[in-house]
Amino acid sequence: MWNNSSVVVYSNSKLNYNVKLLAFRASFVKFVKIYSVMEAAISEKIDKWLSGNFDAETKATIQELQQNNPNELADAFYKDLEFGTGGLRGIMGVGTNRINKYTIGMATQGFANYLIKSFPEQQIRIAVAHDSRNNSRTFAEITANVMAANGIQVFLFEALRPTPELSFTIRHLQCQGGVVCTASHNPREYNGYKAYFNDGGQLVPPHDKNVIIEVQKISSVDEVKWNGGEANIHLVGAELDQAYISMVKGLSVYPEVISQQKDLKIVYTPIHGTGITLVPQVLKQFGFENLTLVEEQIIPDGNFPTVVYPNPEESEAMSLGLKKAQEIDADILLGTDPDADRVGVGVKDHHGNWILLNGNQTAVLAFNYMIEARRKKGIAQENDMVVKTIVTTDMIDVIAAKNDVACYNVLTGFKWIAELIKEKEASENYIIGGEESYGLMIGKELRDKDAVSAVALLCEMAAYEKNAGKSLFTKMVELYVEYGLYREHLISITKKGRDGQAQIAAMMERFRTNPPKSLDGVEVASIYDYETKEAKDLRTGQVCTIDLPKSNVLQFVLADGSKISARPSGTEPKIKFYFSVQGKLATVDEFDAAYASLGQRIETITKDLNL
Repeated sequence: MWNNSSVVVYSNSKLNYNVKLLAFRASFVKFVKIYSVMEAAISEKIDKWLSGNFDAETKATIQELQQNNPNELADAFYKDLEFGTGGLRGIMGVGTNRINKYTIGMATQGFANYLIKSFPEQQIRIAVAHDSRNNSRTFAEITANVMAANGIQVFLFEALRPTPELSFTIRHLQCQGGVVCTASHNPREYNGYKAYFNDGGQLVPPHDKNVIIEVQKISSVDEVKWNGGEANIHLVGAELDQAYISMVKGLSVYPEVISQQKDLKIVYTPIHGTGITLVPQVLKQFGFENLTLVEEQIIPDGNFPTVVYPNPEESEAMSLGLKKAQEIDADILLGTDPDADRVGVGVKDHHGNWILLNGNQTAVLAFNYMIEARRKKGIAQENDMVVKTIVTTDMIDVIAAKNDVACYNVLTGFKWIAELIKEKEASENYIIGGEESYGLMIGKELRDKDAVSAVALLCEMAAYEKNAGKSLFTKMVELYVEYGLYREHLISITKKGRDGQAQIAAMMERFRTNPPKSLDGVEVASIYDYETKEAKDLRTGQVCTIDLPKSNVLQFVLADGSKISARPSGTEPKIKFYFSVQGKLATVDEFDAAYASLGQRIETITKDLNL
């Protein structure tokens, strides 16, 4: 028999159940209404494409998807592909949420309108390039045709070219803007559209938001000027190649060392991309005579037949190169992504095993070389400066500080490095910038990451160290002894589909509202929230303002200086977690044990964050 307290418990449980049931019903009704509104909007967009001025093939594809794959069709139309602060990037296919000739054309019309407003009473000039991806040439020609139809003089590359050459060309030809059709390192189903302004850098405030506004105003394909200005299109090629190669050659610090190490064994793979058009020529101009190409990957091919992801960050993409390097006992392996703005590096470690450096290690070696070698050569200047991003290893800050070189930190993306150069160029001398995602920008003659010049300088670095009886790996470990041991790691979590963005947003909200108090037993000393632009010292409660533009990034800095950053990707349906832990390294002989210990710390922190 129940006592009175049991009855009360039962009654309360029943009441709670009823309340939860009512709440569930209300939520379900709300979901049904939202879903119904969304489905109606999707249907309306599909109907517009079926009845509007779209080609027969596009309409037939939509009808086929209606019959056989309605879910894919819904995903293709449930939203408009956003023209972000860098342009467009997405899966190719029909629909408003896909990369196709219509979304490319509408974006170009909006960009053209903004250029015309920004440079009144001027003859506007724009450079257009593309990579090796499927449809990239078609998209570049559409871009050129729409720009030309708007009265803009267009300098269209005659064939595929690396993205950095596009940035260089904008400055070299004094253009007001530029476009390159590429999805960089994304999988083969993607393509994209990067927009540049007159400094050769990608769009930054206020131009990025203002271009977005102009693009959003284009509500119909009927508003696009598709043709009529063909006489305004000028094909360019070899003459720009020579100007660019000459610029890159001028970046060399120790050409005399190269002449002594001209037989340096170099293995290079363009991973089916644009690097093949310039990298071999640049290396030859530098004076290197012993270049081996990875034959299976030298032909440009948007299907990227030998890899899953055409990204030199992925060991799988570099595996054929590693095999070739081992075969011929090379000194260095290099690989570039499809648009040749990222570079991966392979070297032999102190055990004779071939390994891939991560982006932070490559950046450390490159920054240190440009600081150290310039000083030894006697060409360093008192106002030299370097620039890195907030998620790139702090080891660079330490190296710069100990060498009395100014080091600036900016948000992720080379457009912010380009913007800082423009801000500082009257008073400071920029020498190198980079980020952990395998990007380097050496010298100030272009304003985007450049794997072509990076390949050349990395080979010069390898020659410089070999001339001193060392390898790049040996140099890296020596730097760890001198400046402190740092180990970095990246975890990318992909959330695809209509609810992917919501899941990523929920993860960021969880870390904002319930941040960790300690990780791996080490106190979280401060939190940097770049969205609110606030940095809070958790020990004193002091709050400082972050003097950078707003960005959806969170950083947890531990008491020992280690740092964990969370950042949703701006180009892919991913959220990225960057780990940087540090310690001391007394001698080269202790490297293996000390580096392994830092790896264990990263594993523990990952578990603490429940990733």
